[in-house]
Amino acid sequence: MIILGIDPGLRTTGFGVIEKQGNRLRYIASGTIKTGSEGALPPRLKVILAGVSEIVATYQPACAAIEKVFVNVNPQSTLLLGQARGAAITALVGADLDVAEYTPTQVKQAVVGTGKAVKAQVQDMVARLLQLPGLPGTDAADALGIAICHANTHDTLGLVGALAPANPKKPTLHMKRGRLV
Repeated sequence: MIILGIDPGLRTTGFGVIEKQGNRLRYIASGTIKTGSEGALPPRLKVILAGVSEIVATYQPACAAIEKVFVNVNPQSTLLLGQARGAAITALVGADLDVAEYTPTQVKQAVVGTGKAVKAQVQDMVARLLQLPGLPGTDAADALGIAICHANTHDTLGLVGALAPANPKKPTLHMKRGRLV
């Protein structure tokens, strides 16, 4: 299964493509989509939309995962990040891909083992897990980390889904405060 991870950003959107075969992960590609820091917002969003669409067409992923927006101190920055994220999600769902969403803490937990990891730790662990010859850039490493998080979570979600009742009106499992109960 080929998985595309997206680390959205208005200036730089990271992407990472991996393949999961059984318990093994294999690196396929990673990089960034750069919009620059100048210019009007709509053309920059178009660059993100076109870039993600091109990546999907090139690598043909089975599914995608994207980082959830966190609230910055500056509400304007949060709004702009949300719009960049929206452009990326539009490209993904436009290609009929299922899109999973993970918080930065979930990604760090899945890749490094602690939700309080710093970017350098994520870069190092991504390089180790995918047996890369060097460290990827921070945006690409974050995107690869998102893909790794999904690769490890996807099977678990499938198992949980198999446990779900046939009658959705009488669920036996549900989420409470981020935990399955």
